Amino acid sequence: MIPLFKVHMPESVIDPLRDTLLSGFIGEGEKVVEFEEALAPWFDNENVLATNNGTAAIQLALRLSGVGPGDEVISTPMTCSATNEPVLAAGAKIVWADIDPWTGNIDVHDVKKKITPKTKAIICVDWGGYPCTFAELNYLAKKNGLKLIEDACHAFGSEYYGDKVGCQCDFSCFSFQAIKTITTVDGGALTCRSKEDYEKGKLLRWYGIDRTAKSADLRCENDITDWGYKFHMNDVTATIGLEQLNYVGDNLALHAKNAECYSDLPCTMRYQNGLKSANWLFTIRVKNRDDFIEWMKTKEIATSKVHVRNDKYTIFSASVADLPGVDEFYSEHVCIPVGWWVKDAQYIKNAVEKWLKK
Repeated sequence: MIPLFKVHMPESVIDPLRDTLLSGFIGEGEKVVEFEEALAPWFDNENVLATNNGTAAIQLALRLSGVGPGDEVISTPMTCSATNEPVLAAGAKIVWADIDPWTGNIDVHDVKKKITPKTKAIICVDWGGYPCTFAELNYLAKKNGLKLIEDACHAFGSEYYGDKVGCQCDFSCFSFQAIKTITTVDGGALTCRSKEDYEKGKLLRWYGIDRTAKSADLRCENDITDWGYKFHMNDVTATIGLEQLNYVGDNLALHAKNAECYSDLPCTMRYQNGLKSANWLFTIRVKNRDDFIEWMKTKEIATSKVHVRNDKYTIFSASVADLPGVDEFYSEHVCIPVGWWVKDAQYIKNAVEKWLKK
């Protein structure tokens, strides 16, 4: 079976990982700082905070955006529930915006209709790695005094008109979970547009304690002026991340090569020139999707919807909306293998074409 996802873990990680494990220090230390500095060029942004997962990055972004009880956050239901559950954790209400059914990304025109005096932030998701319409979303956010939070957990290595994804929004949240383009086993990162948010986020990431402040007794006596979280990364996962960065460029190129092979299929997404996807997912739309998934299994090819529309979960029952774009996309969308492990993309393409001719 050609898998839809595969963990990338090079053998070369063993030696540096052994050194870190036996170093006597495995918490948040020099390796985390080194990893953050190494990530900065990938985001065109020096304000990088490594976190213990992508969901924590989103939670931290919401906190830095001032989201709390009584506030509203406009978001897309077409994503992992990990994007939206932090909104509930913050005590805020989700207001669903529709999506473009041919990209999977949030529809800026519908976002505009959903803004109210209670709106505090907008969350956009780069479906499969394809960047959102940042210029339009930033305009709306700035005009209405809102924060724009990007869930870029699919989008490591994506580009927006030549700029790396990670510097276009007030906050961008990345995931280094097991099957992402780059994995640290689990982990994530938050990038901040402003240095002020970055400095505050660094405090909130670790209980509100300044780890750089001088202390006579392990920082225990230092005052805490704002409560925080245990969201920091550790040196073990950072060591894995540093080694992964030696390979991720080549892997992204293989994703792009496979995506190019599929690009002339009539059922692919409709993307704009200048917006470059990392191709963590390659999404197509087909009729009778469940039958297609079963038929592809007979060809030894794994396929999946990957994510379920969040507005159907009981936990989000307080938020109900008419979302025709989501309805259209969700009725047909399915993802086919596109990653670095796919050795014969043409075989997969041929299988899709045979289905389309049935």
